[in-house]
Amino acid sequence: MTGFTRNFPSGLFALAILAGCVDAQAAHGYGQFGDLKYPAGFPAFEWVNPKAPKGGNIDLVPPLRISNFDKYNPFTLKGTAPPGLSALVFESLLTGTMDEPTSAYGLLAEDIDAAPDGLSVTFRINPAARFHNGKPVLAADVKHSFDALMSKLAAPQYRVIFGDVKQAVVVAPLVIRFDFSRANAELPLMVGGLPVFSRDWGEGKPFDKIILDFPIASGPYRVGRLNFGRDITYDRDPKYWARDLNVRRGMFNFERITYKIYQDNTAQTEAFKAGEFDYVRSFSAREWARTYTGKKFDSGELIKTELKARNAGDFQGYLINTRREKFKDPRVREALGLAFDFEWMNRKLFYGAYIRVRGFFNNSDFESKGLPDPDELAVLEPLRDKVQPAIFNKEVPSPPTTDAPGSLRANLRKAKDLLAAAGWTYRDGKLRNAKSEPLKVEFLDNSPRSGPVNTPFIQALGKLGIDAEVRIVDFALLQKRIDVFDYDLFVVRVPGDEAPGNELLDRFGSQSADTEGSSNLLGIKDPAVDSLLAQVVSSRTRPELVARLRVLDRILRHGHYVIPQYFSNTYRLAYRAGKFEQPAVMPLYYQPEAWVLQTWWRK
Repeated sequence: MTGFTRNFPSGLFALAILAGCVDAQAAHGYGQFGDLKYPAGFPAFEWVNPKAPKGGNIDLVPPLRISNFDKYNPFTLKGTAPPGLSALVFESLLTGTMDEPTSAYGLLAEDIDAAPDGLSVTFRINPAARFHNGKPVLAADVKHSFDALMSKLAAPQYRVIFGDVKQAVVVAPLVIRFDFSRANAELPLMVGGLPVFSRDWGEGKPFDKIILDFPIASGPYRVGRLNFGRDITYDRDPKYWARDLNVRRGMFNFERITYKIYQDNTAQTEAFKAGEFDYVRSFSAREWARTYTGKKFDSGELIKTELKARNAGDFQGYLINTRREKFKDPRVREALGLAFDFEWMNRKLFYGAYIRVRGFFNNSDFESKGLPDPDELAVLEPLRDKVQPAIFNKEVPSPPTTDAPGSLRANLRKAKDLLAAAGWTYRDGKLRNAKSEPLKVEFLDNSPRSGPVNTPFIQALGKLGIDAEVRIVDFALLQKRIDVFDYDLFVVRVPGDEAPGNELLDRFGSQSADTEGSSNLLGIKDPAVDSLLAQVVSSRTRPELVARLRVLDRILRHGHYVIPQYFSNTYRLAYRAGKFEQPAVMPLYYQPEAWVLQTWWRK
């Protein structure tokens, strides 16, 4: 998704659509469960400096490591698009705000009109909106974008995320209507976040054959100078159509943004110290403590800071591919988790910097705790015949601990009992099933720097008789194997979300489990989960959403589909001193890279 992060809740606007045209009372924004913070005609978001000067450059590295890129179409399954492309080049009908994650405001659309019955939403496009080739953004371009993303030539998650959207209808040259198969207060936000591109992009090629054609979109930047597959620069469009629009005022201030791609962490860190780029975010507590040091940090030439995050906590953990026969029994999956000693790692490797991941919605209203509360029980009762009784009468599982009086030894004994109950016993030097097949586990990875985490885990699994190994592959092969679900375990980090919704259908829904390239990496096919997901996306109040997501978290945690790792409640950032300035007001909910690129400016 582009345009805004999919974090939206706040009241369903009951605004009439008269004879297929946008009513004069149509709104400047949309909230799923409540009122909008900013009134019509507001001058700028509070977390920007509307008078920030334009100009200068910033060089940075991708927040997620990639080894190269080989296409300029971020919406297809095969290949790797360059970092920053979606966020800087493409725009959407609506855009979000970093201090109000549950609403969105008009960007390409100057107003939005949601039908009272919730079965359609109509957008009127700003007549000033222009693509990079100078042509106006029309309703036909929006429809073309939607139809392309819903086709089988695009990545499959779009067909799941927009699965309740029946069609996009061109009502007038600047008016587009989306019809829904069922009322869902989140859908206007979903289609409002649809990335929009010109019908001229690719010159009539099939969508999956648009590979090296530079995008024709409407965002503040265009693709500029590049070292194909390695570095890429985005140049600010001097004729950017929305430069004076209130939702863009004070934003995207750099003249040029360059991403530099390094093959390994050591080279990247040394390049930062040598002045080859300006900003980096560290995801490693060990690296942060041991390598982000030296004279340039001591002198203040390089700034090292940790910013408190109010966002919902990230999820990070080993995903277990339940498509594999050996992992279908939840007792086996639970046993694997008992061999992971987070407390020892946090003390010895991470300088005490991390918090244990507990579930799928850490540090948010949606995290389940203890026994189900009355609101959760009301959601669970109709599912009683679809879920295990333990979900009603046992506390939600927490990750195992080795803190006293617990120990890794005690956890491994419990794991041995679980494995035996699942039919795995120690014979001839290995843990074997009834067919005498050994239990083997392969960790798929594309970076050797995870070795300090994987090694003690593998050693503990070895004490159970499990033959575990790490397979290091390059990013392209990793992506290919993930797309076709060819893995046992691998680590994923999912940023926290203030209002999860339709994207969960692709992540946990049965319909995505066998679709190559989907986000259902766990292979979950559970009728109870499917029923819950349908309720989640149809929630009309915040309390409904909270109760349903807590039950979803509870059911998933009882299933032991993942081995939880850890997350941080701070952002570790380092940047070159004396080069940049920031707005006086920090946003409430943000990702660091977006905050830097959208709001900072060059001194």
